Amino acid sequence: MGSGQVTDWQGKHVTVAGLGVSGVPAARVLHARGAIVTVVNDGDDARAREQAAELEALGVTVRLGDGATLPEGTELIVTAPGWKPDKPLFQAARAAGIEIWGDVELAWRLRGPDAAPWLAVTGTNGKTTTVQMLASILKAAGLRTAAVGNIGVSLLDAVLGDEEYDVLAVELSSYQLHWAPSLRAHSAAVLNLAPDHLDWHGSMEAYAKDKGRIYEGNRVACVYNVADKLTEELVREADVEEGCRAVGFTLGTPGPSQLGVVDGILVDRAFVENRQKNAQELAEVSDVNPPAPHNIANALAAAALARAFGVPPTAVRDGLRNFTPDAHRIAHVADVDGVAYVDDSKATNTHAAEASLASYESIVWIAGGLAKGATFDELVAKSAKRLRGVVLIGADRALIRDALARHAPEVPVVDLDRTDTGAMLAAVQEARRLAVAGDTVLLAPACASMDMFANYNKRGDAFAQAVRELGA
Repeated sequence: MGSGQVTDWQGKHVTVAGLGVSGVPAARVLHARGAIVTVVNDGDDARAREQAAELEALGVTVRLGDGATLPEGTELIVTAPGWKPDKPLFQAARAAGIEIWGDVELAWRLRGPDAAPWLAVTGTNGKTTTVQMLASILKAAGLRTAAVGNIGVSLLDAVLGDEEYDVLAVELSSYQLHWAPSLRAHSAAVLNLAPDHLDWHGSMEAYAKDKGRIYEGNRVACVYNVADKLTEELVREADVEEGCRAVGFTLGTPGPSQLGVVDGILVDRAFVENRQKNAQELAEVSDVNPPAPHNIANALAAAALARAFGVPPTAVRDGLRNFTPDAHRIAHVADVDGVAYVDDSKATNTHAAEASLASYESIVWIAGGLAKGATFDELVAKSAKRLRGVVLIGADRALIRDALARHAPEVPVVDLDRTDTGAMLAAVQEARRLAVAGDTVLLAPACASMDMFANYNKRGDAFAQAVRELGA
């Protein structure tokens, strides 16, 4: 099918792998364009049967409980991003020379000739916040935009809906990038790289390579993190359009072709005349909400992409001021007896927890949950000097406890041998006992939540409720 736009779907046999949030819209869109669509799905639960019934009513064939067999006559597979590359269905497709696209690739191919360019963001942590900041900055510049992709509006809806956009702020996961071979963004950023989803990608090298795909074919700027050499290496390896530049962001003083921080001011030395000598003030650190170090880095990355698109400095400032972070991302819940209680339930891996812990001087840390194969030695070693005490909950808390014994033996640890949802109230009460005025009690679990809670939102809600009961 080549790498260009596809205009004629009539009679094409397309297999959609997986129902879910991306599979159902993909099946609908392809069917509406005249393709002969078969959906295959591993699961056969009540939700899958409900979705299957809706699609079958349109005339789409659905096979539940059989995601391994390649339907006869398949000319293209469109997969849900989470399906692993080594699945038998994909092995059979590759052997038969059949292309495999993800939902992002499908959206990219279905764009019209005058479609809005994409400013794309990936990274292990901070993607959603950065994309939301970027959309806020673009809106402040008077541009029609939306935060789309792995967040909010589906890319297919954004590309095919009636709404007209000047530019899209696009969040992309490593899974989505793996299945998006022809995507070419206007400009893109990789915020950071830390081991994550290695069970899916197979290795750190494969994970990094998929993240790096976001830079392929960039036209104006490849934005990288000066503090993360891996991101700069990905820029070096990328095949970009003539004239595209590498633009770094740093929490320190920026060099030429970088954005950074000088005396509490976010400054741009990349998108200015004579960048050897000049710098443009964009905003104050206090304009960033919250002004934690990793969030300032997010703001600089968003500013770099906006500036690459020609946005004026005042829009960067106004967009950052207008931005409100999502719940459970370093959210200040309350002060009780001079102790701040902060909910960063979104810190579901060690990299995110490390950034969170670096934001405070003296911390009683509530941690634990599902480790997803992670190790905690590096996190604990880097954060040990900030820890007043630690309260552990969840299924894999022993991994954190052992790391604390090795790297922070003097820090008091309360090991709550519980995985019930009521454990959060007990954890907050123990944290209060350990904390003194001026401390921060920080929920930054460094683990997934599903051993105890439906998701990280519910975990954060339980923490906030427990804090409210303290102050009652």
